[in-house]
Amino acid sequence: MPVRVAIVGVTGYAGGELARILLRHPEVRLVAAVARSHQGEPLRDVQPHLHGAPDALRIGNDVGDAEVVFTALPAGEAAKQAPAWIAEGRAVIDIGSDFRLRDPKAYERWYKYAHPSPELLREAVYGLTELTRPKLRNARVVANPGCYPTATLLALAPALKAGLIEADLIIDAKSGVSGAGHNVDEAFLYGTIDESVRPYGVPSHRHTPEIQQEAEAIAGGGHVRITFTPHLVPMTRGLIATCYASLRAGVGAAQVNDAYRAAYAEEPFVRITTSYPATKATLGSNWCLVHPIVDEANRRLVVFGVLDNLVKGAAGSAVQNLNAMRGFPETLGLESLPLWP
Repeated sequence: MPVRVAIVGVTGYAGGELARILLRHPEVRLVAAVARSHQGEPLRDVQPHLHGAPDALRIGNDVGDAEVVFTALPAGEAAKQAPAWIAEGRAVIDIGSDFRLRDPKAYERWYKYAHPSPELLREAVYGLTELTRPKLRNARVVANPGCYPTATLLALAPALKAGLIEADLIIDAKSGVSGAGHNVDEAFLYGTIDESVRPYGVPSHRHTPEIQQEAEAIAGGGHVRITFTPHLVPMTRGLIATCYASLRAGVGAAQVNDAYRAAYAEEPFVRITTSYPATKATLGSNWCLVHPIVDEANRRLVVFGVLDNLVKGAAGSAVQNLNAMRGFPETLGLESLPLWP
């Protein structure tokens, strides 16, 4: 029997991308499309790319008999509703930020609110599938990683895990405007963003503690210093994280290349590229392209992580987590190759 799933927050960009993938997943049945707006309207009329959605699938306010609830909601909202769903025996995969940080105090500091369900933070599994796969099987709460942390952590994980770099990381990242969701702020108007690139959220971007938390876990503990600078670029989709770290004494290009090849040799969605990766080479796919370079003269690792922020950076990663939770092949429903050009 297919797994019955619901999407709460289906009218947003990430929710719409989730629906696009799940509607064609052979082991899934989308039974509920939930949102505050467009009540009673067919999903295919609300999301203009979902022409193939059945007419009976209409926007409502209830998750029905879903076994798994995907949430794509503003910060703080999923955590208010998740305890009731879990008490009913459902699993929750949150594409938002509500379960990513393990420390409730961190939410007060970075998100400016007291976490509504701190007891769930202890059991929530951080869903970067490539790094936390064993913990995902039969998990009740999965915290989908943010788009910037996904690219950054996949770019740096082999070097961190092998102890090849110092615990002082600089991440210069750039993302398309869809990462901001349906935002009508002047900063996202065409006349404002076209032919312009600007940094934002320095040093207070909410993905900073998430990157730090997981980098420290990958490195085996101890403090890791993070400098994270995101930029908004005038494209719809795509994200690149350029990461810099000093090499430890004695580490050279051969060790770095061996570590990266070994780490991702069996991974279906991470590719080590032989040339500089382009964001467009991931468009519409669940791939993350990683390209490490050793700057021998300056004793520094420079590594690029590239992905589609709405797929591997959000909805695709969530479906990959569902597959891991249910014991399906992780590629199921995610086989689409990138679009080009």
